Amino acid sequence: MVLREKHAIMDEMGMKRALTRIAHEIIEKNKGVNNVAIIGIRRRGGPLAQRLALRIEEIEGIKIPVGILDITLYRDDLTTLAQQPQVHRTEVNFDINGKRLVLVDDVLYTGRTVRAALDALIDLGRPECIQLAVLIDRGHRELPIKADFIGKNVPTSRQENIEVYVKELDGKDGVVIQEIVDS
Repeated sequence: MVLREKHAIMDEMGMKRALTRIAHEIIEKNKGVNNVAIIGIRRRGGPLAQRLALRIEEIEGIKIPVGILDITLYRDDLTTLAQQPQVHRTEVNFDINGKRLVLVDDVLYTGRTVRAALDALIDLGRPECIQLAVLIDRGHRELPIKADFIGKNVPTSRQENIEVYVKELDGKDGVVIQEIVDS
């Protein structure tokens, strides 16, 4: 499958504005940040979670716990990923029992990644509640999952892909729509 960039949706400043708005929405919905923790889904959800925690700290003056969740072994497509899927470490160094968790991912699509993340979280403990924050919601849900906080809704076709770039992993920030082209 060959993908080519079709359209840039968000640049570095757009991402910063979206994350700042989401940070404010998290604070408002939770009436502050007491008992709130943020957990990013490994790869791009991790850096986005850390940025959200920094924005919240700038706004509220309170440092909240941040973790990174690896969902590899919880995926329902594990056998199709690779012969030997690469499992990374979950880095949640705090007790999630009774916490108000904000789960962070870059793109919400079918909902299967979030389902896997929910299973992984429940294996770590019993939070008071789990809220979902995503930078991009592209639609096409296959499971009944809805984000509480959305940076941008981007309707797409199934022949398109959303690619999120974060400086921490990719050397740049941005979001683009890619389309499948005949090779």
